[in-house]
Amino acid sequence: MAARPSWQGHLKLSLVTCPVSLYNAVSPRGEVHFNLLNPKTGNRIRMITVDAGTEEPLERKDLVKGFEVAKGEYIQITPEEIESVRLESTKTIDIEAFVPADEIDRLYWDNPYYLVPDGKMAAEPFTVIREAMTRAGQVALGRLVMSQRERLVALEPRDNGIVVTTLRSHEEVRDMKQFFSDIPDIKPDRDMIAIAEKIIAQKEENFDPTKFDDRYEDALKELIAEKQKGHKIIRKEAAEPSNVINLMDALKKSLSSPSANKRGESHARSKPAPATRSAGKKPAKRR
Repeated sequence: MAARPSWQGHLKLSLVTCPVSLYNAVSPRGEVHFNLLNPKTGNRIRMITVDAGTEEPLERKDLVKGFEVAKGEYIQITPEEIESVRLESTKTIDIEAFVPADEIDRLYWDNPYYLVPDGKMAAEPFTVIREAMTRAGQVALGRLVMSQRERLVALEPRDNGIVVTTLRSHEEVRDMKQFFSDIPDIKPDRDMIAIAEKIIAQKEENFDPTKFDDRYEDALKELIAEKQKGHKIIRKEAAEPSNVINLMDALKKSLSSPSANKRGESHARSKPAPATRSAGKKPAKRR
């Protein structure tokens, strides 16, 4: 396996354990990465770590972590002292509970990882745990220490492995009432809703992630290619969306637009019949 594991340890279900490796399920987004340059020389710049008080340059290997307890007052913490704080979840994912997937609000789902058995001897206990989870038809919850932080994780059987998704804590997810409470409680016109529903129906299709490319990334690549050719770059003004003066007129125009009708007809012809689910392979449903 070419990728390097993000974490290695053990998966534990009661008294059954097996060594496992965790791999990031997503790759870094985008291929265009910029460096900071000196425009006069064209050379890359180099960041120098200096003491904020004495301006003395320092090597990163000589630095220690510090926690600010008061303005300008820090408690120094060494790597050895941090290492001394070892939880069981530092090296073990202990499955604590099983819950229905649709009970976990999508606001809490965070980053996905692939969990695989680490070594041939781990394959059998890993398979036993995975198949038991599949038959349970629920999401397993456990804890995992990553980047010096304990995270709640959800485990879902997928293909021959297990997908582990970190979950945001309750403190991380902001209360939506802080943002939605000021929205006026308006009862919209029924006819407008009916037209909007027809527009939605015209745009229905099956989810295909390959259709959603990064248009901004593509535009950056095109800009770089033009610069390489020595072409002058002319700034394009983005079209500003116009304010809706008459909402009913805007809805009717949207419903009768050729692009919307064509999309709806194409979807009606190509939409496949719902796939049947095999026994014991019910996919986890997210709300």
